[in-house]
Amino acid sequence: MKIGSLIFATSNPGKIKEAQEILGVKVNGTSLEIEEIQSLDPLKVALAKARAYFDALKEPLFVEDTSLSFEGLKGLPGPYISDMAKALGNSGLAELLKGRSRKAQAQVTLVFVDAKGKEHLFIGVTEGSIAASPRGEGGFGWDPIFIPEGEKRTFGEMSLEDKNKYSMRA
Repeated sequence: MKIGSLIFATSNPGKIKEAQEILGVKVNGTSLEIEEIQSLDPLKVALAKARAYFDALKEPLFVEDTSLSFEGLKGLPGPYISDMAKALGNSGLAELLKGRSRKAQAQVTLVFVDAKGKEHLFIGVTEGSIAASPRGEGGFGWDPIFIPEGEKRTFGEMSLEDKNKYSMRA
């Protein structure tokens, strides 16, 4: 079966571009006014969002919930990374780890809902560390502070092609 395009429940152009590169198909982003639940469990967040979007659109689609967990903060911010990044910025996030372990784990929890409404779960993880300060202009979000294991560069210093070799979405 050939897939012409997929609906991705996001308005983030960076995520859409990455998904297209990784999946090799046209990805159409969509955004609805849906209240996102707050939970330390990214699976609960992704499933609730997937169900809400499918109920509204009645079309196959996928959603994701991304977490960034810092060992030095006992797993936080985890699924709250987006809100913390908005509040503190990448410099502030890096500063939180001063004098603490910089080990980190990036995780994406992806839910694909097929035409029948059946949910399919995928989880991707990339181990790494947090830079002492932001580096690079590429990517989006916390890319300038995340260094994947085995690399010296942050995601923000990498081309999209290089980043996708390490990405938790790949």
